[in-house]
Amino acid sequence: MDKQLVAVVTGASGFVGSHLVDLLLEKKYKVRCIIRKSSNLRWLNGKDVELHICELTNKEGLRKIFEGADYIYHVAGVVKSKKPEGYFAGNVETTKALLDVALEFKNIIKRFIIVSSATASGPSPINNPVSEDFPCKPITTYGRSKLAQEELAKSYMDQIPITVCKVAAVYGERDTEIFIFFNTYSKGLMTTIGLNDKQVSLIHVNDVVRGLYLAAISDKAKGQIYFITSEKYYTWKEVGDATSKVMNKKSFKIAVPHFVVYTIAGIAQFFSMFSSKAATLNIEKAKDITRPAWISDYRKAYKDFGFKQEISLEEGIRKTVDWYKKVGWL
Repeated sequence: MDKQLVAVVTGASGFVGSHLVDLLLEKKYKVRCIIRKSSNLRWLNGKDVELHICELTNKEGLRKIFEGADYIYHVAGVVKSKKPEGYFAGNVETTKALLDVALEFKNIIKRFIIVSSATASGPSPINNPVSEDFPCKPITTYGRSKLAQEELAKSYMDQIPITVCKVAAVYGERDTEIFIFFNTYSKGLMTTIGLNDKQVSLIHVNDVVRGLYLAAISDKAKGQIYFITSEKYYTWKEVGDATSKVMNKKSFKIAVPHFVVYTIAGIAQFFSMFSSKAATLNIEKAKDITRPAWISDYRKAYKDFGFKQEISLEEGIRKTVDWYKKVGWL
């Protein structure tokens, strides 16, 4: 009988991480989830997984978790921080600790997947998706920290079988960020950023985790960087039209000028100074969401390991909205 494959997942209690755990369980993997003491386990409760409370810089703890592991999926990361160093501590220092421990198991680990972000590459020109060959020009501290994570990963690629996956804007069941959009829409309002329509690569979480899985088991993907992104890219009008069709509802559309976005972001950032939490919308996030296009090219991943978008925008929105209704969020 073949040995059961073992996968370690960081960020397993989060949106993408928990969906990845579900897929790995479906594929009959033994799954070890690295969590924090403060992690909300609502998406992991009752599932046949091992839960390991361990800081991602605790090398002694990581050694025990990595023992006998075939695959490491590093999904965890810091997307909000009050200070720039918070992004680098959460996205680069933690990755270095994980890679250092992985070096000790380099003869056992079949693949180390690092989940990066399209923000590491920066925005794209209109109608011209960025590919893996484009020079990276991140415009936010978060993006710069993810690029630093990618550069760090490259320095280990001659010793560990690593694949970096840069994920586009992702939505789907369990997501609390895009929920705000659907919740507002259900109340009859749709806000868009700026007076000109934006373009965005938008991919459902089930497609994302399938892309991560295919990258992990592909020999060709070893030592490579890929976009895990939608084949199509969309305008917010198309997103609104698909949402209207799914919800069977029209909404009142409000285009928020860029200067208003920056003003709101500045106020939110100021008040976050007096809070323990970082603002969801700050000046850097405003810079991010006011760009004309965030679109990326799926073709390298398709060529090397057959990954492409399977869930259309309308189908993905339907799945997401149905789930929000089922759990009583909408």
